[in-house]
Amino acid sequence: MNDSSARSAQEAASDLRWLLLIHQLPPKPDYLRVKVRRRLQKIGAAALKNSVYVLPNTDEALEDFTWLTREIEADGGSAMVCQAAFIEGITDEEIDAMLHSEDQAGDREGRTSTETERVEPGRTWVTRTGVKIDRISSAWLIRRFIDPAARFKFVPARGYEPAAGELRFDMYEAEYAHEGDRCTFQTLLARFGPRDAALRAISEIVHDIDCKDEQFGRPETAGIASLIRGIAQSSDDDEARIERGAAMLDDLYSAFQKERSR
Repeated sequence: MNDSSARSAQEAASDLRWLLLIHQLPPKPDYLRVKVRRRLQKIGAAALKNSVYVLPNTDEALEDFTWLTREIEADGGSAMVCQAAFIEGITDEEIDAMLHSEDQAGDREGRTSTETERVEPGRTWVTRTGVKIDRISSAWLIRRFIDPAARFKFVPARGYEPAAGELRFDMYEAEYAHEGDRCTFQTLLARFGPRDAALRAISEIVHDIDCKDEQFGRPETAGIASLIRGIAQSSDDDEARIERGAAMLDDLYSAFQKERSR
């Protein structure tokens, strides 16, 4: 592809304002349709047609749709995510209005033992830039319990080709990412982590914040979510976010351990 063709492709991609999730669910189990519908509502997606949902074309939306796609496939369904621009039948303004309506509905609802793996020390762990709850907590788990000498590398969300010896987490085609209904922290804990009630409690909080499904409903979740938002808003530096998040998670882990010892 020559330079002009590459620029044309990039310009065309930049005009694709929307991401579409298109899915097909099996007739059974019944709970799957309910779970998928609730997850779509939680992430603010709007229904365009039966089984076709839309979100703005952002990295966060891509993450939400990608994880949901994997959950659907793990339960026997099929799903795909694509970029789109609309020419006829609906306008961007109409979609914006639909998404705004979904956001308001979500706000109202919000109110009302397997063998563990081992890694060689000193590895480079790669993840996407703009770390939030799952990546911050996963990095803490890696350095605290899996690879104390871990180095972290932050790369764009799309198109990264890993170097030899790098381990990817919580990104597309990563070695460690969402599996079924597990978030990445839960995947790492299941593969590497010790059997620890305090870590399990943290994993439940991370899951509910990241997956937006209130599966565990722990009372600490809302407070931790607010702290993570504060960390993300206070710095664009991913290492700084991880360091601040690690201090918070150290304290949370200690608190859970003390509760278990009483």
